[in-house]
Amino acid sequence: MSILVVGGDRLGNIMDKLKKNGFNKIAHVTGRKKGDRKIKIPENTDLVLILTDFIGHNMTEIVKEESRRNNVSVMFSKRSWSSMYKNIEQYKNQTKAF
Repeated sequence: MSILVVGGDRLGNIMDKLKKNGFNKIAHVTGRKKGDRKIKIPENTDLVLILTDFIGHNMTEIVKEESRRNNVSVMFSKRSWSSMYKNIEQYKNQTKAF
């Protein structure tokens, strides 16, 4: 599976935890730079995870619209691993249902 994380300056050990949870391709965009507004979601991305406490409202709208165009699931989370983990588990359960 592949994931795009939007928000947060650094992910630190979150990258390792994402890998342990089955994400072999991890992309990260801070969302703070002007150029980030021209975001292109990488091909074959399964999930976009937006870290709400590190991203502005306008950037959130841009990412949501780009995700809709590419038919990619979007989830919102705080930067804490426990919050991210809940979203990841919810996503995994949704994809198993189909």
